[in-house]
Amino acid sequence: MPLLAKCEQLNPGGSVKDRIAVAIVDDAERSGLLAPGATLIEATAGNTGVGLALVAAVRGYQLVCVMPEKMSIDKRAALATLGARVVITPNRPPADPENFRNVAERLARENGWFLTDQFNNPANVRAHETTTGPELLADTGGRIGGFVAGAGTGGTITGVGRVLKAAIPGVRIILADPAGSALADWINLGTPGSDGSYAVEGIGSSQPLALLDRRVVDGAYSISDEESFATCRRLIREEGLLVGGSAGTAVAAALRLAKSGTVDGPVVALLPDSWDRYRSCAWMSAPA
Repeated sequence: MPLLAKCEQLNPGGSVKDRIAVAIVDDAERSGLLAPGATLIEATAGNTGVGLALVAAVRGYQLVCVMPEKMSIDKRAALATLGARVVITPNRPPADPENFRNVAERLARENGWFLTDQFNNPANVRAHETTTGPELLADTGGRIGGFVAGAGTGGTITGVGRVLKAAIPGVRIILADPAGSALADWINLGTPGSDGSYAVEGIGSSQPLALLDRRVVDGAYSISDEESFATCRRLIREEGLLVGGSAGTAVAAALRLAKSGTVDGPVVALLPDSWDRYRSCAWMSAPA
């Protein structure tokens, strides 16, 4: 079964999150929520922050990005270069006050900053319903057997899944989830799995995601760090696709789906971001 790649690393900021950065700011401006020179704040693994930094630079806003310490040094440097203020938090579970999302919410309240709130903002899903999904239909002529993506907020797989489900009878929407994330069990069994550690950045969660619509997701595969990073290195070295670790997660899951015999038509994997934010990571330079 053919395997196709949606190369989101080719967006201006190097990731799929450019789409939601523009959509969220556009929506806030239309709603009158942003005054000239306002400060935006977001809890981010890095990519949404980069997208927001580009939008903020063009439109005259300030940006604060709150990131967990597990995220790469490359992402911190990129955000600082783009003019964002970066706040690093410990790697803490969602209920902990020092969790990066809780810190961003607190700083927004205390300083009167605008929380762009990618994890709960419906503009996130709409961005993919109006751009990513229709682009996939146009690029494939509507022939897609399966679509595979990871989930950091759930916006991509939900928005794309709704569009494809409405247009293609029998299409399968599959979540690519890091082993250690609770989402695969939530999709497959209805109950979140146990919370574990994993090194892949930007996808996975220890609890269900507000924007992830389980009704459009047909199943999930758990992919280990080792398989994700090995697949990523193969994409770089064999295909010339300059992508990050979560692209490896998506392609590893897409290969499983393509081999499963359950899809009728090409499988599309979404490659979320670029390799440039992971060059300092030891896994990037490991042997193939």
